[in-house]
Amino acid sequence: MTGKEAGEAERPGDDEIVLGLLDAVHANIRVSQRSLASELGIALGLTNAYLKRCVRKGLVKVRKAPPNRYAYYLTPKGFTEKSRLTARYLGRSFGFYRTARNEIDELLGACAERGWTSLTLCGPGELAEIAILCATQHPVSLIEVYGPRAQGESFMGLRLAKTVEDLANAEAYLITDMKRPQAMFDVLSAHAGADRVVAPRLLKIDAEHKEGAS
Repeated sequence: MTGKEAGEAERPGDDEIVLGLLDAVHANIRVSQRSLASELGIALGLTNAYLKRCVRKGLVKVRKAPPNRYAYYLTPKGFTEKSRLTARYLGRSFGFYRTARNEIDELLGACAERGWTSLTLCGPGELAEIAILCATQHPVSLIEVYGPRAQGESFMGLRLAKTVEDLANAEAYLITDMKRPQAMFDVLSAHAGADRVVAPRLLKIDAEHKEGAS
């Protein structure tokens, strides 16, 4: 590796490569560097360089798994970084709105089928705006938006709750926080139970992982 690792600006596209690497490691701890290179669309040597960088930054841990193989694990810091990069990538993706609308529309339909007609949106922002628009096409009521760090008393006409204690007793909680979706999921799962918390797939939330202090 070169001196760029020591703090110089990374090349455009680095975020997407790192996100792809973290996603692949999360999906399969025994993924090989060769399959990583194929999935990321970059050379094997470059894949090795990115992997070493992630290890050095504390995002990934490596353990030897005989015979002559290695297992890669995301660290808590790696989960947090994956969540951050996902939010950044989605925010500038041209297909974001269409994907978000389709997935949220599907979630709202599933909630209605389960008899969950009162929902809290968890996280003000673009995803919440899309959810509010989609909700008009389903027999559900959005009763509030949960935003611990949000300003004001309302969001697009909905009451803005600032603390978990201030939340109304909704039948389901829809994650719309793009900045720290995993942390939001963990908070709402502890509050209401993971079975009552739903989230679009694009946020890549891991229902089994608990995001630690970050």
